[in-house]
Amino acid sequence: MQISVEKTSELSRKMTVSVPETVVQEKIAERLKSLAREVKVDGFRPGKVPQHVVKKMYGDRIRGEITGDLIKDTYYDALQDQNLKPAGYPHIEPLEETEGFKYTAVFEVYPEITLDGLANLEVVRPTSSVTDADVEEMIEKLRAQKQTLQVVERAAQDKDNITISFSGTSEGENFTDGQVDDFAVVLGSKKMIPGFEDNLVGLSAGDNKTFTVNFPEDYGNEKLAGKVAEFEVTVTKVEEPVLAEINEEFVKAYGVEDGSVESFRIDVKNNMERELEQALRGKLKNAVMDAVYENVKITVPNSLVDVEVEEMMKPYLETAKRQKMNLEDLKLPRDLFEAQATRRVGLGLILGEIIQKKAIQLDANKVRSTIEDMAKSYERPADVVAWYYADTTRLNDVQQMVLEDQIVELLVSEAKVSDNAIKFSDVMDKQQR
Repeated sequence: MQISVEKTSELSRKMTVSVPETVVQEKIAERLKSLAREVKVDGFRPGKVPQHVVKKMYGDRIRGEITGDLIKDTYYDALQDQNLKPAGYPHIEPLEETEGFKYTAVFEVYPEITLDGLANLEVVRPTSSVTDADVEEMIEKLRAQKQTLQVVERAAQDKDNITISFSGTSEGENFTDGQVDDFAVVLGSKKMIPGFEDNLVGLSAGDNKTFTVNFPEDYGNEKLAGKVAEFEVTVTKVEEPVLAEINEEFVKAYGVEDGSVESFRIDVKNNMERELEQALRGKLKNAVMDAVYENVKITVPNSLVDVEVEEMMKPYLETAKRQKMNLEDLKLPRDLFEAQATRRVGLGLILGEIIQKKAIQLDANKVRSTIEDMAKSYERPADVVAWYYADTTRLNDVQQMVLEDQIVELLVSEAKVSDNAIKFSDVMDKQQR
């Protein structure tokens, strides 16, 4: 077997493999001998068909099968001989030869990664804490979740729930299909188009009002986008929100068995601190990954990016199938995913190199403690822990997360770190976006 490799770009390789005719004929002879014992040909007893007859009848097919087998048998041997590590699948093309068999394999190789850039790693670590004011604000949000509505006779104001009947026209055409009745709007929620809710402030039950507003340029309905609309509104009811009272019943509804307000506040604060810790850990991880990707330069194989793009597209395609959409109508441009896919692949390769060079071993105790922490918020934590350990896929997901956390911990210990204090609300608001 003869092998030659041509470097066509930084990562692309074109490998040509030649197999001597003697090897090809040996393989063909073995296959003919085996086939002669199996085929049935008129005029010959079973198993007694001469090889030259079998060759005449099946020679072309056998040679095609042999060349396919030769590719399987020689490709990985040739890679090993040339010390090549392909990234993704190769494009293999047989070449026409009068003697022997020759083919080319075009593929990309994994990049060489140097971790010198990690020596200058700088990371900004976010810090925060839960204050009493944060706890009070959270409790107010919980009260709002269980609020009731009370009809009022006064004019509508911010946060009121106002029920209306309305119709809308644009350029002389009614676009609300007549009048819409019993439509509820929460003032200040900004659920309606800009300006609509503002025009309802100050109205009382029984009031009528006509006003114009502009539809946004990026409005979902192309016929209305950027157009001026006139609305005729009649108010049928104004209700104000009444926050739930913090009493024993309210407290027990949130799982505090003794029903005391003090226990409830402690429980709320503990939950907030647990969520804050997770959010800060996630932000630190993102900051480290950003710094690593910026400092460690890498050329990412296109073949691996293509695979990652396909993986990122899958949820959209599956949703389209469930909705019985024509997949050809689902236009998903590659450039929508390419940058993120490139980053994911690049970081994956860099992290793999870090794990190898720094000999990082998965800490089974950290895996266990991570799963136990995740299970704390459930009613039966032990069952949740058992659920994770009962399935390899679920456990692997946690192991991968813990391994990445170990990498982050190591890199932070070696990096130049500066702390940045952030308010709890800013941490959590950005986390939820």
